[in-house]
Amino acid sequence: MRFKPMALPSAGNILLIVALVGFLAAAGWFAARAWVAVSGPQMPAFGYVAMTLGVVFSVGLGCGLMALLFYSSRHGYDEPPHAETDGD
Repeated sequence: MRFKPMALPSAGNILLIVALVGFLAAAGWFAARAWVAVSGPQMPAFGYVAMTLGVVFSVGLGCGLMALLFYSSRHGYDEPPHAETDGD
């Protein structure tokens, strides 16, 4: 079995990747500056606990739903129903 060598990305693909990485860096920079610039009362410890539990619950729910999606797809639960006909 022979493997074909990978083709080099075109100039357009490289430019697109550079632009998207630049947007990601700019968004991260903006988010970090906004996080530091916001002033207000300190969040109490139970606020951090509630936020952590909310994030863990949301990520767990999302992973569980994606697992169910892949399970149902691979075991044929997503197929349309087929009517069984008698040979009369």
